[in-house]
Amino acid sequence: MCPDFKEEVCPQLSVPPYVCNGCPNRHRCTLKKRIYSAKSANDSYEKTLHEAREGFNISDAELADIDSFFSPLIKQGQSLYHIIRNNRDTVPCSESTARRLLLSGILEARKIDLPRAVRFKKRKGKRNNMKVDKKCREGRTYNDFLSFSEKHPDMLITEIDSVVGTAGGKVLLTVILRNCNFMLAFLRDKNTAQSVEQIFTMLFTLLGRKRYKSMFQVLLADNGTEFSNPTAIEKGPDGERKSYMFYCNPQAPQEKTKVENNHTLIRRILPKGTTFDNLSQTDINLMMSHINSYGRKKFNGKSPAEIFINLYGEDVLHLLGLELIPPQDICLKRTLLAGK
Repeated sequence: MCPDFKEEVCPQLSVPPYVCNGCPNRHRCTLKKRIYSAKSANDSYEKTLHEAREGFNISDAELADIDSFFSPLIKQGQSLYHIIRNNRDTVPCSESTARRLLLSGILEARKIDLPRAVRFKKRKGKRNNMKVDKKCREGRTYNDFLSFSEKHPDMLITEIDSVVGTAGGKVLLTVILRNCNFMLAFLRDKNTAQSVEQIFTMLFTLLGRKRYKSMFQVLLADNGTEFSNPTAIEKGPDGERKSYMFYCNPQAPQEKTKVENNHTLIRRILPKGTTFDNLSQTDINLMMSHINSYGRKKFNGKSPAEIFINLYGEDVLHLLGLELIPPQDICLKRTLLAGK
């Protein structure tokens, strides 16, 4: 601004760009001018930004006035809107300022004193359904699995799936060997791809390379996001391939019937809606010991655990934390894990 000139403003300032910088008559014009300065504008921006980061620009006296005005009324159960709406002539600050002071814990009243504050729960974050590897199904579809099985008929197939307790709680990873219907189950804190990878890494370390590769040659999973990092499961720590992984078609449980059928036995002990949060891996091993010791008609009354022992040895059964339960002691009811 040029204060020496008349207060009358040039009519040209009523249209863009609203400044006199480019006006050819600027130096001869005696009207009040508006000059844009990039440096001044930037200095003003920097000052505003600095002040915004300093916190509340309120004196102690002003803060005491705000506190004495709002806190008693809030403690009487009144909302900030109600207080300001009915005290427009005496309110010392805006509703947003009062709310920020209240939520910052500066006022005597607290957030919990607000009428509806205790009703609201923390919003859940947006669920991330994106697969870890967007191209994880390429070359691993169910048709690819069928073609691979035709070329390698002697390779053993293992079905893997998840059993969910309550939403957001612990979940089970279930692993069943098709050749003997023997199922393993592992407790996980979250249903994530990383937790699945960690379990297979643990099995590889526990069983050793040779034994692991004899048991988990081909893995067949559904399309859950927990199975979306197949490379981490297929390859060992040194990058050597330890198994092959394929995916069923979406909404096609009939393509991995063995693991689905065995889930019905788990649900006898842990019905749908049961939380797994109070269970330990020892509890899960006890449950799987009873399920695997349960005789099957298709095996002429023999149990998956008995067949597993014949194939891999009783020491491997114990290494996995399981045991063979006598037929008369098998329990497939909730009472098996009573009190859990």
